[in-house]
Amino acid sequence: MLIAQISDLHIRPRGALAYGVSATNLFAEHAIHALLRLAPRPDCVLVSGDLTDCGLDEEYALLQELFARLPMPVFAVPGNHDRREPFRRTFAGGGYLPAAGYLNFTVDRGPVRIVGLDSLVAGESHGALAPETLDFLDSALAARPEAPTLVMLHHPPFATGIGHMDALRLFDGAAELGTLVARHPQIARILCGHVHRSIQTVFGGRTCQIAPSVAHQVALDLRPDAPSCFVLEPPGFLLHAVTDGAVVTHAATVDRAPGPFPFILPADYPGQARRAEPDAGAIRP
Repeated sequence: MLIAQISDLHIRPRGALAYGVSATNLFAEHAIHALLRLAPRPDCVLVSGDLTDCGLDEEYALLQELFARLPMPVFAVPGNHDRREPFRRTFAGGGYLPAAGYLNFTVDRGPVRIVGLDSLVAGESHGALAPETLDFLDSALAARPEAPTLVMLHHPPFATGIGHMDALRLFDGAAELGTLVARHPQIARILCGHVHRSIQTVFGGRTCQIAPSVAHQVALDLRPDAPSCFVLEPPGFLLHAVTDGAVVTHAATVDRAPGPFPFILPADYPGQARRAEPDAGAIRP
């Protein structure tokens, strides 16, 4: 099974730039094309929050147009830039979100269980997990202890070293999440967004990964007093391959690169003859 994870699209009203600089809608278009180019194509797409920039109805309408181009199901959790009720209305047709309350969900795709958690604190940039959300996760994990499980939320529960983003991470419920995760060995990954960089650590004994943004990236600056800045580094996403319950994650870039080129040397390549007929005692890699 192949699962793509994209994050932090920050869709804006048509023609508007995020922060006056980032063409997030165009970046999102490129991300959709990148997913459609994959062979084999993913079985589903996970979106780890900040789908829109301001939670506006117009932004969600544009988002629906984008996702309508994907032939596979899309499962998303809200980020701090999203708003619950417009988000709920946008994805109501998917049938996986609750009709009221927190936007927590569970879906089973083949052998894999996906649990989405709502870490949104309305009007704030940091995240939190309410007690009912933690109870939801515990029940979802207890229901299928044999199923390899991906847990997805927007805000990472750990400090990355990028100070201005760490001040906006998951706070309330983070310690409880770590304790809960440690009790359920079937959790293969904890998937997050928010930081706009590809980062990973071990949390509660499990691999916890932050996906890069498919738009702009947060500047990699680990100084304690680093300013809050972003850069137009290449957009990216994650691809999680699940085989016999084991998950292998690949980091991919959205935009095409030159190639592919075969690892076959032409006959006139310098040193070709020497490599074709190595000394008997030659050391090979």
